[in-house]
Formats: sequence, structure tokens, C-alpha cells
Amino acid sequence: MCGIVGAVAQRNITPILIEGLRRLEYRGYDSAGVAVLADGNGIKRVRAVGKVIELENALANSPANGHLGIAHTRWATHGKPAEHNAHPHISGKLVVVHNGIIENHAPLRKRLIDLGYQFTSETDTEVVAHLIAHYFQQNHDLLEAFRTALGELHGAYALALIHEDQPQTLYCARMGSPLVIGEGSEEHYIASDPLALLQVTDRFRYLEEGDHARLSMTRCEIWDSRNNPVDRPVKRYEHAAHSLEKGEYRHYMLKEIFEQPQAISDTLSGTLGDDHVLTAVLGPEAETRLADIANIHIVACGTSYHAGLVARYWIEEQAGIPCCVEVASEYRYRTVVVPANTLLITISQSGETADTLAALRFAKDQGYLATLAICNVAGSSLVREADWRLLTHAGPEIGVASTKAFTTQLVALLWLTTALAQVRNRDSAVIQRNVQALKTLPQVIQQSLELAPRITSLAERFANKHHALFLGRGTHYPIAMEGALKLKEISYIHAEAYAAGELKHGPLALVDEDMPVVSVAPSDSLLEKLKSNLEEVRARGGQLITFACETIEQGEPDANHEVITLPWVEDCISPIVYTIPLQLLSYHVALVKGTDVDKPRNLAKSVTVE
Repeated sequence: MCGIVGAVAQRNITPILIEGLRRLEYRGYDSAGVAVLADGNGIKRVRAVGKVIELENALANSPANGHLGIAHTRWATHGKPAEHNAHPHISGKLVVVHNGIIENHAPLRKRLIDLGYQFTSETDTEVVAHLIAHYFQQNHDLLEAFRTALGELHGAYALALIHEDQPQTLYCARMGSPLVIGEGSEEHYIASDPLALLQVTDRFRYLEEGDHARLSMTRCEIWDSRNNPVDRPVKRYEHAAHSLEKGEYRHYMLKEIFEQPQAISDTLSGTLGDDHVLTAVLGPEAETRLADIANIHIVACGTSYHAGLVARYWIEEQAGIPCCVEVASEYRYRTVVVPANTLLITISQSGETADTLAALRFAKDQGYLATLAICNVAGSSLVREADWRLLTHAGPEIGVASTKAFTTQLVALLWLTTALAQVRNRDSAVIQRNVQALKTLPQVIQQSLELAPRITSLAERFANKHHALFLGRGTHYPIAMEGALKLKEISYIHAEAYAAGELKHGPLALVDEDMPVVSVAPSDSLLEKLKSNLEEVRARGGQLITFACETIEQGEPDANHEVITLPWVEDCISPIVYTIPLQLLSYHVALVKGTDVDKPRNLAKSVTVE
């Protein structure tokens, strides 16, 4: 989950490295460091505990300038957050930064200690530095030493390497963790994410699994895992740089909540006909094979898992296909029974989520009909490795708590559900309804965002609360789960979600005047059942907050029951619409609680380790 930036250029690259780290801070922020080959003075390393601003302050007191360097922002996996554990790590004249986990670091460490190497950190990364240095000492060929060391590493990694004896050369490699090469004018860059380098280039080469590279100012040499030279094409990054700025908004999360109408519109662009979906966007092979699908398995993590849970209701009801949804970290460690003609769907915002990516790779040998990736990043590992792909177009999402990535995933899943129903010749009225509802969705989301002032005042109720309960039924049960996740992520209030019908099976014991109970009440077939569940809460003095359809009769006002109405929408898009007020609620509660909205403690945006 850490972030890497590197550069070799004719100009001083330290400001570029620091700006890159600042843009990668969503990947980890417990420490940061930079190592630059300073002109005539060898390698200079500066590290600091905390966010990138602490590294900037350290550099102000001890400047480091040069034409070759690497930098890193860390999210701790091995060793506590501390300066001695911060990257870069040094072995003699060699310096390394690393993202990922070296699973066999312990035996390698023991072997290197026996060889006389001294360790100054608890990290797995320092093992890599000493291992490469050991082989370089033997053969005096840094490329071969790098390759030999890579052959001994087990796990996931993105690596960058510089050496004092090669003042114009930058080495890098990737295995299970993303790394891109940025192309400039007589300069080259590397980073974990293209976002880090958009201030200097929008042209990138995406390294494949097992690739390693040697870069100078004018040359870019790439080899695959078998050491064969390969050419990875240069691709222009499609997202606008303004997506990286907060603009008029106080936080990235708020900006991204309000970007959802446009993100949904962009995701749907070119996918809808007048009364049907354009299945050709999946590609010619997928279009012809959709009708062969008899079962669906969805695998994802966190927020993306909640999107999959909503899709299960849609797929089984509208397309008539059995569907199961699993957490990726569990799926890959059990015996999976794959019925004939089963489609595996993996969902990830970044396309680099370690467990989801590993699940996709595990599934390759399980006999699936095909694999489909739903993802926001076109050049990601998940997209490249899946058989089929369905891209969301949310644009960069910087806030750790996912918002527009989630709603665009739901849009993609509803579109896919409609496509499956269409090729199976299901009810044409349902297909037409879905298409028309999707077309209206950006406008309806815009209307839902107008609830922000009302929710701002509502958030004050949570100022001194430590627990909250979220309730929903049907497709809105996973939306309640997502609402609870958002609240706990950024406000640190313990929140749970339950199917409302489960209240009497335990959660009702928790209800009292100190626990807010948030419910989602659209006007659907389960409304009357939900009303009965809510009465159980009110009878016990619970503080009830209901997001309800404007067509529902509310009865007499009640000081213990706050109702916020949303416009009536078709059932198929209702889960997407009702997500919006829950996002706004979690955001404004976090403001009341005074937490770091965009960078909540202990979390990182892209979970690229298990």
C-alpha cells in the first residue's frame, strides 16, 4: 500500500519526487523518505515519521538536490512507524524503495546476517537492499545482481533501485504491485500510480507482471520475467489534472461526492441505446458468450464487496442467473466449487487490490467460463489480466473512503445485469425500464445532493455518540452496510448494519436513547415489513433517522424520529440514489467529530498487500 516515486533527469528532481509523494499520500502516510544522488557528494537520504509535510520540513533543514533519486511514502506492514523503518533503505552505496511484502524475508535475513550484513530496521525491504548488494559484490554487474535477487524474492513487490557508482541509471521491477514508467523529454520517471507524475508527464509505460527495467535520461530498457527484452507501449493518461485539486471543496471526499452525477454520466457514455444496452462495449467475444453464462461468482473487498451484494439481488431477479458474492480474502483460501458456465466477476476501484487480484489469478485454474473485471483504472493489473472488462469512469478518487467509485460500480453492475437479461430474452419491459432509469440517474443524483444542508444539521446528533445502527431490506441492506462502513471509516464511530428483519434476533438489545438508528426506506415491496421493524425501534426509545421516499406517509411528527425524504425513483436505481445521503451523513459527522476526513487513521486507499 506504499507509494514509490523515482526520477532520472537533467534537472533537479527533488521537487518532483516530493510532489509525487504528496499525490501518493493516499497510499500510506506513517512515514516518508527520499534518497538523491547529490552532485559530487554521493547518496543523500532524508527520512521522517508522519505525513509528507514532515519530510518537506526535514528537507528544508537538510536539502538534497540531484538528477537521480527515489522516494517513498509508507503504510507499515513490517516494523512500526519509525524513522529507522522508513524507506529508502541503504546497503553500502545501494539504495532501495519497496512496495508490497517479501514473504520469505525471514530466512533471507538470517542468511544475510550469517554473511555479515547488519540490519538497522525491522522491515522486509532492507533484506532486498542487502541481497542485491551481496550479488553485486560478487559479479560487479548491477543488472545481473538485481535479476538474481529478484529470482529469490517470494511475494508481491514494486521495487526501485539506485547505486552511487551509476549516477545516471534507475532500476525498477514489479511483481504483484503496480509500477509505471513516465516518459519525458530526455528524462524518465517511475511511480506506483500515474497520478504522482502528472505534473511532469501524461505519457506512461505500464509494466507487466515480472517486468524489470533500466532507465537513463535517454533510454528505457524493459525485460520480462524470463529476461527477454520487451516493448511496453506508451499510453497517454486520460484523466485531467484538475481531478487532483480540491478546488472549492474543503476535502477530496466532499468533492468526489459531488462529482458523482458526472462520473455516472461518463460511465454510461456510449453504453445505452434507446431501449436496450449496447453489449458490444464488452468486446466481441464477451458479447457472443454472454448467453452461455449459467452462474455468476462475484469476488471483491470492502466497498466493492457491498456493490457485489446489491448486484446479487439484481442479477437473480432480473436475469434469472444464480449468483453468489464473496470476500476476496476468504474466497482464495477455500475449496471453490465452480458450476459449469460460471462467470467470475472481480470488482476493484484501483485494479490493484491484492486480495481481489490474487482471487482472479487463483480462479484462472478453477474452470470458469470467463473472468470479468469491473474497475476504474484502464491500465491496472486486474483489467489487463481479466478476460473481459467493464470500466467505470469515476476519474481519480483521492479520498480514502470510496464514494464515486462505489456508485459507478453499482451503475456498471446494473448495466451488466440488464445486458444479461437482454441476451437471455427476459422481460423487455424490465430492460427498457432499466435503460430509462439509468439515463435519468445523473439528474436524480444531483437532486439528492441538495439534501446536504439538511444532513449538515442532522450530523450534530452524532457529536457525542460512540455507536450507531444501520437498517435496510432487500437491495438496500447492502446500502445500509456501506453507510455503516463509511461512518466508521472517517468518524471512528462504531457502526453496524443489519437486515431490518433481524432486529429481534439480537440487535434490538442494543437500542436505547443513546444509539442513533439509521434506516433506508424506499417505496418498494418490502416497505410495510420495514415499517414494522422501525416501530420496534421507536417503542424502545431509539433515536430513529429515516431516509424515505417522498411518497410514503410519515404520520405525526416525532421528536425521536427524523425523516428526510428523497424523490421517488424506479426500484432498480433506488440503491444508488439512497447511497448519497449516507455518504453525506458520514462526511458531516466526521466534520463534527474533527477527524481527518480524507486520510483516516490506519487506512490507505489502495490495499496492495494481503
